[in-house]
Amino acid sequence: MKKTVIFIVLFLTSFLQAQVRLEAKVSKNTVGLNERIQVQFSVNEDADNFQAPDFDGFILVGGPFQSRNFSWINGVKSFSLSYSYILQPNRKGVLTIKPATIEYKDEIIKSSSVKVTVTDAIPVPKDPNSPDYVAGEGVHLVAEISNSNPYVNEPLTVVYKLYFDPRFIIRNVKELKNPKYNGFWSQHIDIQKLEAVEATYNGQDYAMVMWRKVILYPLEAGNKPIEPLSINLEIQVPSGRRNMFGQQSYQLTTKTVTAGSRTINVKPLPENGKPTDFTGAVGNFTFKVKPSKTKLKTGESLDLEIAVSGNGNLKLFDLPKTEFPSAFEVFDPQHKEEVKTPLSGMNGKISDTYTIVPQFKGKYTIQPITFSYFDLGSKTYKTITSEEITIDVLDNPNFTANTNAVASNKKEVVKNNVFQFIKLNSKFESVTKKDFLGSNLFYSLLFAPLLLIPIVILAKKKKEAIDADVFGNKVKRNNRLAKKFLSDAKKQMGNKVPFYMAMEKALHNFLKAKLHIETSEMSKENIQEMLRDKQANENDVAQFMQLMNDCEFARYTPSSDVAMQKDYDKAVEIISDLSKQL
Repeated sequence: MKKTVIFIVLFLTSFLQAQVRLEAKVSKNTVGLNERIQVQFSVNEDADNFQAPDFDGFILVGGPFQSRNFSWINGVKSFSLSYSYILQPNRKGVLTIKPATIEYKDEIIKSSSVKVTVTDAIPVPKDPNSPDYVAGEGVHLVAEISNSNPYVNEPLTVVYKLYFDPRFIIRNVKELKNPKYNGFWSQHIDIQKLEAVEATYNGQDYAMVMWRKVILYPLEAGNKPIEPLSINLEIQVPSGRRNMFGQQSYQLTTKTVTAGSRTINVKPLPENGKPTDFTGAVGNFTFKVKPSKTKLKTGESLDLEIAVSGNGNLKLFDLPKTEFPSAFEVFDPQHKEEVKTPLSGMNGKISDTYTIVPQFKGKYTIQPITFSYFDLGSKTYKTITSEEITIDVLDNPNFTANTNAVASNKKEVVKNNVFQFIKLNSKFESVTKKDFLGSNLFYSLLFAPLLLIPIVILAKKKKEAIDADVFGNKVKRNNRLAKKFLSDAKKQMGNKVPFYMAMEKALHNFLKAKLHIETSEMSKENIQEMLRDKQANENDVAQFMQLMNDCEFARYTPSSDVAMQKDYDKAVEIISDLSKQL
């Protein structure tokens, strides 16, 4: 009896140990609005493709931080894989951290959800020796707006400046909450290099970094809020003490700073004097209508360019249209934009080019075209009228007119008339029809199922063989996941953290498919050694490892859309090159 009980206990113990569990826990369940918590997701097996929740109600301050523990104690295996995140709540109330997921042997494992109670912000003690207090007093993020009362479609700029005590050492700066510019057309201005310069803020000397520049065009009138920008940074604050070598010692702390929300009062364009053909152009423009030639033969083509150039909202209005003589065959215009968007606003040229083919000889007139815009300098509407254009079409005996253009005009005339064009084509049908029973189609449908039986048997055997190939299926699945995560990265372009997380997963799954290794074996030294063993090009291996490092650290440093596009293109190129070699 004792042996039976011991056997049952051992069986249940081994069964419970064999279960795969994904557990979620937080450092504390009650937190102030200005405090942070750590959430950790732990799994007891070497699983893959971890997916964190979206952390709704929280700002992601740091992570994911991955750790792996493996041990044998008295013949019992112990394994733990964990992913940790540092979060800060952005609103009060009872917030829920939703379940995370991970994949183990083609099965999706979910964690449980965790509730966190968020209370009012906890006051920071005014202790001059506290690095948190010193950092809070010495770091400021300011949004400077060039014009808080613009007209609709008048450009304004928002420049975010980070001021900090020059004694501080700033590192690992990361944007937490990107402002949404609802009601505006927006364009980010790339800052090639973040550089600290001397500046003054509130009458005191600071170091200042130009963090972000944005140009905005308001699309409608009214009070338009601009959401705040929040960034998190690590700060080394002087402790006031020196080490044994006489060097200043520092204390490390983290700080989240926010540029307060602002409201832009957008004025409507005046109704007094607004032209009937006004389509929303605001700025200072010139307007030209120019034909490539005014004398040609029937059947030859000419280009008519309608162009607006100057400074203003060039991408936000439509070019004027015109009516063409019915004897012209006119193709859809080719739209072209040669527009730059510096911090001062859009400038350049936009144009519509029509290709025209005259069908009959004669002299034809293209009536003057008008273009109206609101001039910001004089605060009035202005209208520019092009000149009348005469096209002289000569006879071309070798050309037969395409009457489609003319016919379309004729149809407009007779569409409400009882008289229509005579139909010249007839369609005849046989009076006597064959019976379906006994026809070729009847016998084809009758014997088709019999012919499909061997095909079904062969397909079933092939599927069974594929299902039995566990190793091959694993390689195919990893290949699919690599492509999937590359696709996910492309969709997340411009959203830094999800983009680089998807890129990392794509690179990991590519290695698992090509090198046949598990996640637990993915050390950088091991990857380099295995790639070299497979005779991979040294330059490609170096670029691949560099890309993995870039993806790992890019989540915690500023990154532009251009840099993300370059990293994505580089990943596609390197994966393609290594696929041919492995």
